[in-house]
Amino acid sequence: MHRILIALLTVLPLSACGLAETAATGVTAASGAAEQARQGQQTEQRVQQQVEDAKQVAADKLKAADQAGSQ
Repeated sequence: MHRILIALLTVLPLSACGLAETAATGVTAASGAAEQARQGQQTEQRVQQQVEDAKQVAADKLKAADQAGSQ
């Protein structure tokens, strides 16, 4: 009985190391994915702002052209 207990106590820390490494790898991957998602959202916001700015410039040019044509 003591031999089995000693064997288990010897093997248990080794198996826990692998579990901890697996968990650490998962956390690292998740934080990397979160960073990519954050960067993607920032890029999307920049593109949306550029589209809105371009729409405003086009509307301003159209308005100026209409005013010049009506005079």
